[in-house]
Amino acid sequence: MTTELVHLAVADGIATITLDSPHNRNALSRQLTGELWGHLQTALSDAGVRIVVLTGSGTVFCSGADLKEQRAANEAGSGQLGPVGVPQILMAMWESPKPIIGRINGSARAGGLGLVAACDISAAVDTATFALSEVRIGVIPAVISVVLLPKLGLAKAMELFIGGEPFSAAEAVAYGITNASVPGSNLDIAVARYVAMLRKGAPGAVAGAKRLVRDVPGMPMAEAFERMAALSARYFASDEAREGMTAFAEKRPPAWAEGVE
Repeated sequence: MTTELVHLAVADGIATITLDSPHNRNALSRQLTGELWGHLQTALSDAGVRIVVLTGSGTVFCSGADLKEQRAANEAGSGQLGPVGVPQILMAMWESPKPIIGRINGSARAGGLGLVAACDISAAVDTATFALSEVRIGVIPAVISVVLLPKLGLAKAMELFIGGEPFSAAEAVAYGITNASVPGSNLDIAVARYVAMLRKGAPGAVAGAKRLVRDVPGMPMAEAFERMAALSARYFASDEAREGMTAFAEKRPPAWAEGVE
């Protein structure tokens, strides 16, 4: 019987997905990516799930591609390891209407850093290191550049992509890849704070606000103002807005935030 390499646990509207492949430092093997894809789809399709938390076991979050499997795939004449690849996973995370929080328990390299960047909000242990080291083995960070470039900006991306030098969790915060660098003992506290923060927002509004960050930067200004004015009017007329404004007037939490401190 094959041991599961990715675990899914759902409680109180939070789906926690854990990479658990210690033998290869949570590398993106065929089995791991397939299971990650499956659990991600399960969490995103579950109406009871409001927030997804992605983390890893042990001291490494994700070491990137499984090079042993990749070499075998290359020799067989196939560049992709399995039916589901990293592009599909990153796109699902990037486009997910549900916010995804990264609980970055340790270091990340290459494709692992793509997973970090695809999270909407993340906190990393301050001992973690990161690197886009692809050029040092003769390849490039092609797929993950799609989610990294919007966060890094061109100048820093150029340095990290062509230099391949490791950088710290504190530097990852400064570069815009992650949101916080915290001692290991405070990682769960930081993640819990993000969870509580997101649960105070209306689910539909949180999904809409995430779309703004994804879509508006690529729009011409005139088009952006026109589309955003119409979108604003639609949200102000929504059931969530009516509940939110009524709750504000009545000095009570809105229905979606009951019990959240």
